[in-house]
Amino acid sequence: MKVAVKWNNGLQFTGSAGEHQMLMDTVAPLGSDSAASPKQVLLMAICGCSGMDVISLLKKYKQTVESFSIFPDATAVETQPKVFNDLHLTFELKGEIDPKLALEAVKLSMTKYCSVSAMVSKVTKITYAVEVNGNAAGEGAADFSL
Repeated sequence: MKVAVKWNNGLQFTGSAGEHQMLMDTVAPLGSDSAASPKQVLLMAICGCSGMDVISLLKKYKQTVESFSIFPDATAVETQPKVFNDLHLTFELKGEIDPKLALEAVKLSMTKYCSVSAMVSKVTKITYAVEVNGNAAGEGAADFSL
């Protein structure tokens, strides 16, 4: 896997992977807040990786997903480096979905398939909750030791 990151100006960088590009920056006063920060990009990567697993599994389970969002809530330590010490993911699904299958899909992502979560879970506790059509379907924690 190859990517490149090029400095633009201030603290803004452009990351590229083949033909795909994305900006990264940080908030003022250091940066200009013109793009997501690298830690925000990491949270999006965790959600994107797990989300792809969940959608793929629900498709395999023949569930009809109308909408799906993942909301991460991360806290960081106060000292440098300010690493995440807790990460909670809320998976919100709507559609004709069996809540047990939704929970199973998320559990499989958080214990077997999501490589980004697997890497981060070595240093940060990751927990999750699953909601289907506004109702709690269950919760758990990432555990890639299984």
